[in-house]
Amino acid sequence: MKHLILAFLLGLSATAHAETIHFVTEEYPPYNFSTANGVNGSSVEQVALIMRAINLPYETEVLPWARAFALAENQPFHCVFTTGHDAERDRNFKWVEPLLVDHMIMVRRKGAAIAPQTIDEAKEFVVGTQRGDFSAAYLKAHGFDKIDYAANLDSTMKKLAAGRIDLLMTSEKTFETMRADGIPVEAVLVLEGKQYGIACHRDMPDETIARMQAELNRLIASGTQDRIFERYGLRPNRIEQAAK
Repeated sequence: MKHLILAFLLGLSATAHAETIHFVTEEYPPYNFSTANGVNGSSVEQVALIMRAINLPYETEVLPWARAFALAENQPFHCVFTTGHDAERDRNFKWVEPLLVDHMIMVRRKGAAIAPQTIDEAKEFVVGTQRGDFSAAYLKAHGFDKIDYAANLDSTMKKLAAGRIDLLMTSEKTFETMRADGIPVEAVLVLEGKQYGIACHRDMPDETIARMQAELNRLIASGTQDRIFERYGLRPNRIEQAAK
């Protein structure tokens, strides 16, 4: 019995002295966004459930995406989400995923005549995205020259509404939320499916990453992730063949 009590007390001591994990994110509803009561969103809820389950101290902060991404890349015990996972980013972080599986999509103002049928045709237009965003890397990798950068999605949306850009690149689920909220946008071109997750600094202990991943796996297997999506008006995760 004494051994059990000692083990319990040691466990409490380890938790009390554990390094706080700093989760940084951006304003990108419905996944992560600020409210009067703090940070909220479908990804924020998943992070909270994961961290409560593994009983480690953490905090969540909303920042401009480029700054959030740089902190997770350069500062120990920092993680950034909801982060698109590609080959370039893979080696720079340790990953817990998927918080989200989705297609990238290009949208236009409702009623606009812009209608590219292929990626090459889309290169003729000015495409808006956010600095450091996964979509920005995609555009560069595919040879887009007319890229307009903003600090956050809201700024990009305002540019689209004002006609300062022709297309906006985002996730399909975000587009569905925009449409449900009455924002006058239309889908133009659906691109490939991708995974999005939590990207942590390379020095994050492997044990912590494994515990976080195990809890996310449980959220997915139990249907909790899909129920969270439902509350935010999002469809369940799936990857389908992207339109060509």
